[in-house]
Amino acid sequence: TVAGCSYGAIKAFEYALSATHRIDTLQLFSPAFFMDKDAKFKKLQTLSFSKNPHAYCDNFLTNVTAPSTMNISSYFEQGSLEALSELLHYTWEPSKLQALVDKGIVIEVYVGECDAIINALAVKEFFVPFATVYYFKSVGHILH
Repeated sequence: TVAGCSYGAIKAFEYALSATHRIDTLQLFSPAFFMDKDAKFKKLQTLSFSKNPHAYCDNFLTNVTAPSTMNISSYFEQGSLEALSELLHYTWEPSKLQALVDKGIVIEVYVGECDAIINALAVKEFFVPFATVYYFKSVGHILH
């Protein structure tokens, strides 16, 4: 089993695509999915990060834990502008998802109804043809 959460879901997906050994299951928890966002949204995110990375990350931590009020700042490490740009512009390609399915890899996607980072319904709609999608009510991005 290969698993990843948020930006890590992209990394887990890319790993599964290039793996030469057997993978039974790919689990994507709240995958970073911004294909439903326009260029203006993505530019605003990168400009906000560039202007004040600390404030941007504080806001991110608030949104990533919503609707919970738990504090996860001790587990957080600020990434780079390049990493943010990569995840904002990442394209989940249906042909690559289908290639994994064709290899016999079971794909599971987990999303929370109250996710303040990604659009959980857009994620659900996109991944349903390739994966079993688990949609949890009353939880956010960290599925808590």
